[in-house]
Amino acid sequence: MRVQVVLVHGIRTSATMWRSQVEHLGRRGIGVHAVDLPGHGSRMSEPFTLEGAFATIDEAVLRAADRGPVLLAGHSMGGLLSIEYAGRAEPPPVAAFIAASCTAIPRGVGLATYRTLAGGFDRLPDRGMWMTNRVLDRTLPPETRADFGAGGYALDAQDVALRSLSVLDLLAALERISVPLWFINGQYDQLRVNERLFTRVASHAELIVVPRTTHLVTAMRPGVFNALLNLAITTIQET
Repeated sequence: MRVQVVLVHGIRTSATMWRSQVEHLGRRGIGVHAVDLPGHGSRMSEPFTLEGAFATIDEAVLRAADRGPVLLAGHSMGGLLSIEYAGRAEPPPVAAFIAASCTAIPRGVGLATYRTLAGGFDRLPDRGMWMTNRVLDRTLPPETRADFGAGGYALDAQDVALRSLSVLDLLAALERISVPLWFINGQYDQLRVNERLFTRVASHAELIVVPRTTHLVTAMRPGVFNALLNLAITTIQET
């Protein structure tokens, strides 16, 4: 049975952010399932809820597990949700896990500051899209530049999603994760704030910091991230 990969996107974006990874895995003949969370992408009209998000991840993992061992990979918000999911008291059928750009506890001053900044952008005439597009134009390579916004930007779901994350008990979840685990961060990622704490709690995890890279590691350095997917897949195959 071939390894199956389930990909969970970050906040505001959608399954399209994983296009480079989907194409890479497809060329390898690896089954890949990139989901859209509630309120995002093809499900933009739905309200975002934690229950709906976890149900989406669970459905994709269970469906993939019927075909082979599952590598779960989540980015940013998708990574935080996937930590909570993979660390359930009753472990889901996940054989290995990549948590990308999500070594931060979404509570307190950090979360409040993020929500304030996001709210300020949202009050701009174009809801901050001019600045967002300028940043993406300058930081992402041409081959992935369109991927983050191809499924639309879930601006209406952003604040409720951020607020929902505060109830996650990530440290307890990390303690329960026993499968191979990688934390992958860009060197200049703002969500590295609790990186040492996460690696201390999940002592068996490997931390990989990608040089000269921001929060958007999957799109900014797609070749590197795809190579790290290969590493995780090989680990599963050799276990």
